[in-house]
Amino acid sequence: MGLMDFIKKQFIDILEWTEAGDGTLAWRYPMADNEIQNGASLTVRESQMAMFVNEGKTADVFTPGRYTLGTQTLPILTYLKNWDKLFNSPFKSDVYFFSTRQQVDQRWGTTQPVTIRDKDFGAVRLRAFGNYAYRIADPKLFQTEISGTRDRYTAEDLDGQLRGLMLQHISDAVAGSGIPFLDLAANQVEFAEQLLKATAPSFEKLGLKLESVTLQSVSLPEELQKILDQKIGMGMVGNDMGKFMQYQTAQAIPKMAEGVGQGGGAGGIAGDAMGLGAGMAMGQVMAQQLSQGLNANAQQAAAAAAAPVAMKPDEVMATLEKLAELKAKGILTEDEFSAKKAELLKKLV
Repeated sequence: MGLMDFIKKQFIDILEWTEAGDGTLAWRYPMADNEIQNGASLTVRESQMAMFVNEGKTADVFTPGRYTLGTQTLPILTYLKNWDKLFNSPFKSDVYFFSTRQQVDQRWGTTQPVTIRDKDFGAVRLRAFGNYAYRIADPKLFQTEISGTRDRYTAEDLDGQLRGLMLQHISDAVAGSGIPFLDLAANQVEFAEQLLKATAPSFEKLGLKLESVTLQSVSLPEELQKILDQKIGMGMVGNDMGKFMQYQTAQAIPKMAEGVGQGGGAGGIAGDAMGLGAGMAMGQVMAQQLSQGLNANAQQAAAAAAAPVAMKPDEVMATLEKLAELKAKGILTEDEFSAKKAELLKKLV
């Protein structure tokens, strides 16, 4: 290796970074023992930012563009190194490049159900899944809080922490949206907007901007999913909870009867009823239906008693003969015999 080749290796004339598309968020230029030449060229591409760090202190930050490095373009570094305006010698400094493009299709989801409060059902357990996108907005803050002095920091390294921030604010998003729990699945856009609003400040503290949040699905607990299915099955009665409870009762009765037939007993009936959310409303509906059934039976019995009972001719004749004997013995009067005779003749089949 010649002397000139050795000298060229000591001074850096061009500073730039070509992203490899591997999710790198922060990359430190490999300085080794080299120094940056005064007047060197710095190229910062679109969707990038560059930052000079001197002895652990953040100095100048560069947005996209091409720069010639000197005292005018490095004012903070000039101050830190006590350079005068005649500075013309090589210098050492750490140079970091940051990717400011959106990191899209980042996944978030509840590994375990998250307990939230709902105005209709109290405490419920929720599973939710979706995507989000973010970008680096403040390289200084990001380098201080997250990437530090590492040679390379990736989106994968940050994934767990950001996923945790998303899950941490699900309850805040549900409360802020004001959407009833059973309606979350039908209002995914509004819920996602509330989740973004609730989580964005936590991203900002890390030097990041949360660009978008999407909600792909909301999984209801099994017992509430049954209630939702029943609500849909009865024709979406809206806010008429009375009709909703009647529908639940109708769905519960066959199941309860099956439980009794299999020896389920009263405990099985109560468990099925509570599992379907019928509660006392179901008991009231059943009591009302039982009362109506008893009234109908009583009315039928009264009508049957009032109606004449049909008799065969030979039965009528035998009865008349017995009545005639009673009249002959003076037990029945003529009027009583006539009345009974008229009554019997009406019963002829």
